[in-house]
Amino acid sequence: MTPPIRVLVVDDHPVVRRGIKSLLAEEDGIEVVGEASNGLEALQQVEKLHPDVILMDLVMPEMGGVEAIQRITAAHPEARILVMTSFAADDKVFPSIKAGALGYLLKDSDPEDMLRMIRQVHRGELSIHPSIARKVIQELNRSQEISRGPMTPSPLTEREVEILQLLAQGVENKEIARRLSLRDATVRTHVSNILSKLQLANRVQATLYALRSGIASLQDEPPSS
Repeated sequence: MTPPIRVLVVDDHPVVRRGIKSLLAEEDGIEVVGEASNGLEALQQVEKLHPDVILMDLVMPEMGGVEAIQRITAAHPEARILVMTSFAADDKVFPSIKAGALGYLLKDSDPEDMLRMIRQVHRGELSIHPSIARKVIQELNRSQEISRGPMTPSPLTEREVEILQLLAQGVENKEIARRLSLRDATVRTHVSNILSKLQLANRVQATLYALRSGIASLQDEPPSS
């Protein structure tokens, strides 16, 4: 039996946390294992509970969501974070994604959207609410900040492009190896080369690069196993 997705809810409003906990309690395969009212508490809870998915508000006292995301992903690169906020402004959307969040959910979304996006983020997929997806694409098109230096023309090999497409769909290294008939160590080497060539820090930035360059799109679905 597949274990449930363990969720940490981070929001400074008790009524919001209570509502989310009540919603998720009715869903098979998802379990709320803890909650936090600000970024500092979130850091402590992540260290203690090691949740599978973190639902993270952005505007909170003591430590906001973006800083919390940065610190969590720095200490736990495998962390799966889904931003959950009322704000769709450009100065909120892109910084949270760049900080390491894998998804962006508006609080007025349908419950079905939240459940779907929790599962997508748990699989490692970039998941962004349709109403703000265009904002992200516009920012990706004009921003060069995810690369720390100039890129050479067509820096990736055909195999590296193929692997980058799978990375952007949230496919893990072992599954990439299986699908492409490669050894795990070979895939790890390719991923390292991709990040080095593109001067990127992690898989989230690789996904953003793939979106900006047209290698992948927000509408892409992971290929079936």
